[in-house]
Amino acid sequence: MPIRITGMNSGLDTEAIIKELASAKAYKKTKMEKAQTKLGWKQEAWKALNTKIYDFYTKTLDDMRFSTAYSKKKVTCSNSNAVSIVANENAPYSTQSLDVLSVAKSGYMTGGQISSVSGGKISGSTTLADLGITTGTSFEIEVGKGTPNVTTTTINITENTTLSELTEQLKGTGIGVNFDEKNQRFYLNSKNTGKENDFEIRAVSGDANSAAAIEALGFSQTASGAKAAHYEAAADASIRLNGVTYTSATNVFEVNGLTITANEVASGMTVTTQSDTSGIFDMVKNFFKGYNELINEMDKLYNADSAKGYEPLTDEEKDAMSDAEVEKWEKKVKDAVLRKDSTLSGVASVMKEVMSKGVTMSDGSQLYLFDFGIDTLGYFNAPDNERNAYHIDGDADDSNTSKNDNKLLAAIAANPDTVAEFFTGLANNLHDVLFEKMKGIEGVSSSFCVYEDKLLQEEYDEYTTKIAEQQKKVDAFMDRYYAKFSAMETALARLESKSNAVAQLLGM
Repeated sequence: MPIRITGMNSGLDTEAIIKELASAKAYKKTKMEKAQTKLGWKQEAWKALNTKIYDFYTKTLDDMRFSTAYSKKKVTCSNSNAVSIVANENAPYSTQSLDVLSVAKSGYMTGGQISSVSGGKISGSTTLADLGITTGTSFEIEVGKGTPNVTTTTINITENTTLSELTEQLKGTGIGVNFDEKNQRFYLNSKNTGKENDFEIRAVSGDANSAAAIEALGFSQTASGAKAAHYEAAADASIRLNGVTYTSATNVFEVNGLTITANEVASGMTVTTQSDTSGIFDMVKNFFKGYNELINEMDKLYNADSAKGYEPLTDEEKDAMSDAEVEKWEKKVKDAVLRKDSTLSGVASVMKEVMSKGVTMSDGSQLYLFDFGIDTLGYFNAPDNERNAYHIDGDADDSNTSKNDNKLLAAIAANPDTVAEFFTGLANNLHDVLFEKMKGIEGVSSSFCVYEDKLLQEEYDEYTTKIAEQQKKVDAFMDRYYAKFSAMETALARLESKSNAVAQLLGM
């Protein structure tokens, strides 16, 4: 903005006069800015609500739409310490007998104490020569002992090989290895359980140097005293289910829809598989929690108090108010941006309609939510903007209906297939109407949007253009008047100059 010095000759507050003359045009610009700000708040409100609708559509509804979600089963065992069991949807409802005959183990070798020929303490930097191995030799490592996939590796050593280097070579064969300096021993183990992962360390057949190296390193089980290695062989796990024995390299068995993990040997156990009524109930309850939160918010936004007489504030208006007053004022406007919004009403209405009209079952009958003890509280009993929320009879977390009989839980226990058919039908019906609202239409930028976001953005951008054009008009108007007042000031200056000249000629 140019710097202007005005009123030098006239003594008039030219700046104030011109701003007042331009106020009508500036007011039109301010009105546009307020409308644009309000539209921006409306966009923000719709974006937040659309995210919640989309999450409900893709997450909550998807958990309910397919019958497999209702095939929840739970398993109990008479000895939960001995086994843990998980049932999938294919597990039969049954009571079965189970024995754990053995648990899977890794092969484990505690090496014999080794010593140097000099009697000094041994460390990772100790060479094999220090142990009395003075010539190059070798020995064999067999991993997968007793299985078709046996791997035999020959370890080649020299008198200069250190224990750290030997440790790394042993690890390369596929077993776990550690040299414990404190106890002067090697500790070795198979990395996985089961006979198929067992291992053996042995001298090369007929090689005396190899046998001597095995003993010097503490790997010999036939050495005397503390120099002898102790070996625990790997073992498979074994269970007997309904009289049939199963073995596994791990402690996990998958049998007829059950995943059984053996923890300890035990016998005479009873395994019972039944419908997980509480799990299905919790899933339905979670669905209504999501639905109620969404529909309550939509009703609250639609039925918001009128903000008539309230508009977004200009910077000048904010300066005249406290921060608390500004926040309260703007909240009043923001809360009402979706009041009586037709798009919002359309989305909420189709959702409410689906919930109220029930589901047509495969036998032709019509079932409704109240058949399962699920209903609204009624117009006069429900709080404002919660009249379309549903409550489950017997829900311990709902103070409104917790004392009623739990018809839903009873239905799940007695007729789980009917419950599954009803709620998959309800969820799919709700999914379909939301899909119709979200599919790509004119004015919508994506296929997952229930409001005309594209049109709102175009309207917002149009305001930006109109505001810029109106600012140009205000500037041009003010420039014209500045030019006129400037001409007046110039004329006054000339008049004063002539008056001064005449006065001087007259000796005044």
